Amino acid sequence: MATAVQKITLASSRDIPFNKLVLSQSNVRRVKAGVSIEDLAASIARRGLIQSISVVPVADANGNETGMFEVPAGGRRFRALEMLVKQKRLAKIAPVPCVVRERDSAILAEEVSLAENIERAPLHPLDQYRAFQDMRDKGMSEEEIAAAFFVPAQVVKQRLRLASVSPVLLEIYAEDGMTLEQLMAFTVSTDHARQEQVWEAIKDAWSKEPYQIRRMLTETTVRASDKRAVFVGIEAYEAAGGVTTRDLFQSDDGGWLEDAALLDRLVAEKLKAATETIATEGWKWIEVAASFPYDVTHGLRELQGEPLDLSAEEQATIEALNAEYQKLETEYEGADELPDEVDQRLGEIEAALAAFETRPVRFDSDDIRRAGVFISIAHDGSLDIDRGYVRTEDEARIESDGETGAEAAGDPAEPVVQRAVITIGGQPAEPDDDDDGVIKPLPERLVVELTAYRTLALRNAVAENPHVAMTALLHKLVSDTFMTRMYTGAMEAGVKHVFFPAQDDALNDSLSARAVQNRHGAWAGDIPKDGDALWNWLADLDDTSRMALLAHCVSYGVNALYERPNPHGASGISQHTLDMRLAQADRLTRATGLDLVEAGWRPTFGNYLNRVTKPRILQAVREGAGEQAAQLIDHLKKGDMAKEAERLLADTGWLPEPLRLLAEVEASTPDTEVDGEDDGAALPDFLAGEDEESAGDDEDHHLVAAE
Repeated sequence: MATAVQKITLASSRDIPFNKLVLSQSNVRRVKAGVSIEDLAASIARRGLIQSISVVPVADANGNETGMFEVPAGGRRFRALEMLVKQKRLAKIAPVPCVVRERDSAILAEEVSLAENIERAPLHPLDQYRAFQDMRDKGMSEEEIAAAFFVPAQVVKQRLRLASVSPVLLEIYAEDGMTLEQLMAFTVSTDHARQEQVWEAIKDAWSKEPYQIRRMLTETTVRASDKRAVFVGIEAYEAAGGVTTRDLFQSDDGGWLEDAALLDRLVAEKLKAATETIATEGWKWIEVAASFPYDVTHGLRELQGEPLDLSAEEQATIEALNAEYQKLETEYEGADELPDEVDQRLGEIEAALAAFETRPVRFDSDDIRRAGVFISIAHDGSLDIDRGYVRTEDEARIESDGETGAEAAGDPAEPVVQRAVITIGGQPAEPDDDDDGVIKPLPERLVVELTAYRTLALRNAVAENPHVAMTALLHKLVSDTFMTRMYTGAMEAGVKHVFFPAQDDALNDSLSARAVQNRHGAWAGDIPKDGDALWNWLADLDDTSRMALLAHCVSYGVNALYERPNPHGASGISQHTLDMRLAQADRLTRATGLDLVEAGWRPTFGNYLNRVTKPRILQAVREGAGEQAAQLIDHLKKGDMAKEAERLLADTGWLPEPLRLLAEVEASTPDTEVDGEDDGAALPDFLAGEDEESAGDDEDHHLVAAE
């Protein structure tokens, strides 16, 4: 005969006055966690007691019930009710819904308390998102929802942002097919088709990290921090119909601009408007571009204009600002820390005074008719107008009868020729290299570009160290005098300005370039143009200024550039000369304490990673971020690998071989035999052999969207 299954009997429920309840010592919760008692009290005041309290009758020494009840499970609710009673928002005798358990039950009170706390299931984030969405659809604002659940409004915005994710992906997440972090990564785009396409591409991959999802969804966008975006302004871009994507779950540096073509058009229009204004000044030519290469003015003569005189009102303003600055400095001289408003005011005064120092200058009308202007976007997104450069072919000609070229040019009222050209182009990508694991030599042009960075940084370091500059100059003079290596000329003690035959677009915006240009501009504004006046001015300089000026001039002769040895060429160098150049560059690096990482160089997609083979990318990540990081990207295609490597190497301080000291390179790479007629030392691996650029000549090249 079958055994009858005993039916379950649930504990009864009834309302008990609050003043009949006491907290039990059997409650297992000891550590504060989750919603605070204050927030729980506010929730009860708003919504009432949602969940009943579990209680047990209290008995006296004889086992008789006293009419009191202890609370082994629901202690936080009891504390919240107690707080409301103390605040006189709840009566002491207010009835409290309670589930009354038997006092002599076989189930311990501790078991009940533990079960109540560990058997509860947290709400699934997707259910929370749908609940927030329903509440918003019924008229509640995001701030009201956040206030109702005692969470920051950002949390509500984040959950509601999940509405931008494809319903297909939401269902995959609901079935545990992806993590919440992966789902949140998809919110950087509102294109459901693209979201699903990205998931299909990575769902079966070994690594499908959230950063990969974000990168794939934003690869055709432009960062809001890009100087073009700053130049145009996010407001103007959005007013023109552009869409900006934000990542509510991570710091996104302002987000991404989705319409790169629209941004480029707005950049062109704004630059053109600036060009039309400058053209009215009468210049012969105007060159316009988002960026110009470093030393774009090489071979041009720079005009030295005269700063416009200050008006009486402007002079009075300067004096008032200086007086206010000195007063604030004196008042807070002994303070350990300046008040925020004082610090802000000092910054405002400094900015205002700096604006007076960069006053516009006046040029001669004849000079304007033969000179031109460069208009571009500065590194901080501001408009950069560089006036007054004369090309060689536009210089005034000296005629045999004494007539100058300006007089022979004819009508001085000849119309201005404007040649405003905006060229903002992308960069062709290298084809994927055969993944044969062989680390091939670096392309020669890339080595030249990298050593241009090093040369410019080293030039700045020498200029900032007059002692090293004086030593370098004295070393050259002594070598010329005592080692019979004199150059031709009456007295070859000058410094030959070294220019860069190859460079990437970012060099002109580098920290070193800006430092050199700012220093040169500051000296140029003080130096007299007449030879006799210059001699007297130099003679009157104090020793500190003389050393600083000497260091600046000497620095232009620094040359740490790599070039292919060609002793038989008209201007080529031998291997021995190249070795001597790089060794002396190392010596200057050590003497100045130059750190190229501190000087601002970072490996990026454009300046290194997409220019080398996959094995070299992996080698860089392995050296800079470790073997585990390299394994995360070793399955990717070259373009994707280069982009992810840029992120992984961002803060590691890793440098490629051409930017390291030669001793460090030789210590980490085996010697490579090089056949040739020159008797110089063997080149390191990164310089030896064939260029990588020639490795894929027979493969089809393709373009990628610029990030």
